Amino acid sequence: MQEKNTKLAIVTGGGSGIGLAITEKFVAHNIRTIIIGRDRQKLDAAKDRLGALCIPVAADLSDLGAIPALVQDITTRYGRIDILVNNAGINLKKPFTEVTDQEFQQILLTNLTAVFALSREVVKQMAHSGSGAIINISSMAAQYGIPKVIAYTASKSAIEGMTKAMAVELSPQGIRVNCIAPGFIATDMSAKALDNDPERKQKVLSRTPMGMLGAPADIGDAALFLAGDAARYITGVVLPVDGGNSIGF
Repeated sequence: MQEKNTKLAIVTGGGSGIGLAITEKFVAHNIRTIIIGRDRQKLDAAKDRLGALCIPVAADLSDLGAIPALVQDITTRYGRIDILVNNAGINLKKPFTEVTDQEFQQILLTNLTAVFALSREVVKQMAHSGSGAIINISSMAAQYGIPKVIAYTASKSAIEGMTKAMAVELSPQGIRVNCIAPGFIATDMSAKALDNDPERKQKVLSRTPMGMLGAPADIGDAALFLAGDAARYITGVVLPVDGGNSIGF
């Protein structure tokens, strides 16, 4: 069970990239953080790097039927869940007409339906204590149109709508719900995409007023703020952390 004054967080996709950066910030501020992901090796590497406050849990969140038991197990072992960060997500870059029904559904399952199912089960636990903070992760794809990512865009636009609906329904119960919309962040995944496509990289930088990619830690700082008492009167917002990209000309 958790020690007094130590909050408990869950970060999905916490083994790498933005999820790992969020976990790093949480752990540095004495928040015990359970990282959920499919890749046990990545999770264990994160644990080795971040120490005792980082707790790896291997699970496939697209297996919706297993989510209630997963959340029950976490609360039984570690106590009350104070913070949930829905960060796990997958992308598919493909021309619109070539995306199959199955591919579209798979992206929605992982990026949207699993977020709903996990949030629902965590909220049942948070409601007992009358407090909690949920942070969903969106994308620039929900702020403006980006070609060849139709399923991803649909999922992230839905996440932003769901954030607002959740916030209105859950805030009276003491559960705040907010969303971060990262701009173009320098991760292994984005580096692979942008370095192989110099034209796209140039476009990204030219429409970002600050003229540079963000760092994963920038998203970590935003998540730490939204999860904490400094944001106690903030709910239902979508916060772009993007160097001005979403308003860039």
